[in-house]
Amino acid sequence: MRLFEYETKKILRSEGIPVPQGVVASTPNEAKKFVEDLAKPVILKAQVLVGRRGKAGGILTAHTPQEAAEAAEKLLKTDIGGQKVNEILIEERLNTLQELYLSVAVDDSEGKPVILASSEGGIEVEEIAAEQPEKIVKKHVYTLSGLRQYESRTIAKRIGLRGNLMSRASDILWRLYQLFERYDATIVEVNPLIVTEGGDFFAAGAVMIIDDDSLSRHPNIEAKVELRIEDEIEKRAWRNGIPFARLDGDIGIIGSGAGLAIATIDLVEHYGGKPANFMDTGGQITHQRVKECLEVLMMNPRVRGIIINMYGGINPMVEAAQAIVDFINIHGLAIPIVVKVRGNFEEEAWTILERAGIEVVKSTQTETAAQRIVQKTRGRV
Repeated sequence: MRLFEYETKKILRSEGIPVPQGVVASTPNEAKKFVEDLAKPVILKAQVLVGRRGKAGGILTAHTPQEAAEAAEKLLKTDIGGQKVNEILIEERLNTLQELYLSVAVDDSEGKPVILASSEGGIEVEEIAAEQPEKIVKKHVYTLSGLRQYESRTIAKRIGLRGNLMSRASDILWRLYQLFERYDATIVEVNPLIVTEGGDFFAAGAVMIIDDDSLSRHPNIEAKVELRIEDEIEKRAWRNGIPFARLDGDIGIIGSGAGLAIATIDLVEHYGGKPANFMDTGGQITHQRVKECLEVLMMNPRVRGIIINMYGGINPMVEAAQAIVDFINIHGLAIPIVVKVRGNFEEEAWTILERAGIEVVKSTQTETAAQRIVQKTRGRV
């Protein structure tokens, strides 16, 4: 899970890493009030979960309260990387002497954390690597020993820092590694780490991604999952606890299990169809769950055919069959549907579906069902 920048900075501050004075605003008036109280120039940053905001117009500056209000109004009407801006992080503008880059990330190829540091901050690390690779210091860390303080000092020295600057930067890097481990992060990045004219350090830009499977270990992190889901259909699915991902096709897919759903997607594509989504019933094959799945599926106006592929085991498949029939009757659904169900009371389920005029595939393999829905949606019945 990627955190918003203001969430990341809250964690950095709690771990003793300095961040600029700032506030999160959702209206132009809030932005204006903050600048009136601060009485300093500010930077306004759109809070979206995508990179390269600056190049997309998502970072603006303001010198007066009125300018801040106008900038906030502009940002709140902006769409960046397909995400609507709902909140803005407003921070004091610092007098910058130097910009550095620090990050800790999981190196999948090595199976251990890797530290990247550079004397050139404020730009994408990929650009530094392409244009000035000699200015990047890279060090893998053994997880059993962690990052030792003398190692962080060596890294700070290798990027050209000396004296008090080296000492303070190395302390920030050491703290960054500690929170990387403590929060089960896959990456923590400070870019830029600003050195002010007065010799102070501030994490001016920050990114943090936490392993989704570890969120239960961090109750202090308010996930705000709904704020991270822009697609309304995916948001509805999440509210109902349905694993769902929207794709760009027109054949809706429901599977009872992630593996079965993915296999169905692959087969539909193999036979020339275009899947509209991934959907897993989430371990439940009840009347209510199948109804909810169909409701979510039909929120997508592009869907013009549905394949339902369920293996129920001990689940009574008659519940699923009745839910499908009830949904069609209530909503007057008139698009092609192909259903493959196997499991407990499967013959009774087939009878319910066939009496309603729904095409049923009774074989164990999914190939026939995938072929049939592609044929029906393409008019080749």
